[in-house]
Amino acid sequence: MTNTTTTTAIRIPNYTDAMVATMVADYTENPTRATVDAIALSLNKNPRSVIAKLVREGVYKAAPRVTKTGAPVVRKTQIVADIMSALGATVVLPSLEKASKADLEQLLALVRDQ
Repeated sequence: MTNTTTTTAIRIPNYTDAMVATMVADYTENPTRATVDAIALSLNKNPRSVIAKLVREGVYKAAPRVTKTGAPVVRKTQIVADIMSALGATVVLPSLEKASKADLEQLLALVRDQ
C-alpha cells in the first residue's frame, strides 16, 4: 500500500494590490518606456513583467511601430488599397501586393498626382 498525500499549492502573487495601484498611477501620469523602467527598478522586477501587468490592467499603450527612418510602418496591402481607391477601382488585385514596396509607393505617388 502506498501512502499518497495531496498538497495544495499556495499561490503568492507577484504584485500586491498596493504595488499595482502605484504602477497604474505612475504609468497613467506619464505613459513612457522610461516610466516602465523606473517602476521596474523601484519594484525590483523585470520591465517585461511590469509591461505584462500593465497590459492586464488595461493601461499599457504600446509605442507605435516605426521604420528605421522613423516613418510609421505601412503594409503593402494598405498601399495597394490606397492605389485602388485613388483609381476608383472596385476590383481587388492581390498579385499587385507581390511588387516591391518601393515600386508600390512610386505607383501610388503617380496615381495621386493624376
